[in-house]
Amino acid sequence: MIRPTSHGGASPPQRKPSWLKVPLPGGDGYARLKGLAKRLDLHTVCEEARCPNIGECWSGQRPTMTLMVLGDECTRRCRFCAVKTLDRPAPPDPSEPAHVGQAVAEMGVAYVVITSVDRDDLEDGGAGHYAACIREVRRQSPETIVETLVPDYVGEDLASLMEARPDVLAHNVEVVDRLQRKIRDPRCSFERSLDTLRQAKRLAGDVFTKSSLMVGIGETPDEVFDSLERLRKAEVDFLTIGQYLRPTAQHAPVREYVEPARFAEYQVEGEKMGFRYVASGPLVRSSYKAGEFFFERMVRERRQGAAEDPSRDI
Repeated sequence: MIRPTSHGGASPPQRKPSWLKVPLPGGDGYARLKGLAKRLDLHTVCEEARCPNIGECWSGQRPTMTLMVLGDECTRRCRFCAVKTLDRPAPPDPSEPAHVGQAVAEMGVAYVVITSVDRDDLEDGGAGHYAACIREVRRQSPETIVETLVPDYVGEDLASLMEARPDVLAHNVEVVDRLQRKIRDPRCSFERSLDTLRQAKRLAGDVFTKSSLMVGIGETPDEVFDSLERLRKAEVDFLTIGQYLRPTAQHAPVREYVEPARFAEYQVEGEKMGFRYVASGPLVRSSYKAGEFFFERMVRERRQGAAEDPSRDI
């Protein structure tokens, strides 16, 4: 077992280690997807959240993109997030669902992630608009696997979204329980996030669920293991664990650059707990290209199994 690291009063690390260095994005594939998003007036979390993997994900023969709906201004103020915040953002664009479906169809992607900002200013949190985006992807690109990375919807709002039948329902706990109030908006909590994941399973047992955890922000390894255990008890299927990187000097500082060996131990322990898939590494993000290839295979196997035997559960 790894010994917990003490962070009491320690200065944040000054330099990024070599394993966090990535090439600058570029190439024809990157330029094409960037142009497509601009032409259809779509937001991507890849750009808004300054993801370090954007160059890898937007290039090559199998590009992946995480589309962000309901605008690019969030009503919550989490201390880790680079997305702009505003108490009352602009109303959702009624043409956005059709544009999302069009973009997915034009990209020809096998797997797409749709996420959103938090919209506490809307009566349903934007769940109905979000569901319309999923339905447009189903209509315009029916073979595409749809993952939705959602806010902490519960109750009727979550039920409204689940009626659109995403293949994977993701919601991130983000950080360990002790750090929730320090890092996330006060309206968030570890337990409410677990409620979202539990309720998604109850509403649609054939939908895979997924969550993500950031490390290097002041947690101990034992707190990470505790978080993993609680997520498994909530029947979460897929898990990603990655290094927190500070977007700006106004955001929460990095307390530690976690060694790759510790990420490997988190993965091993997660697999022992029974997660169907664990991606754990310094550059792993919630929307993670290697993981999406695995999720796609799992969903297609489940679809095929259901077609051959409706009572079968993959």
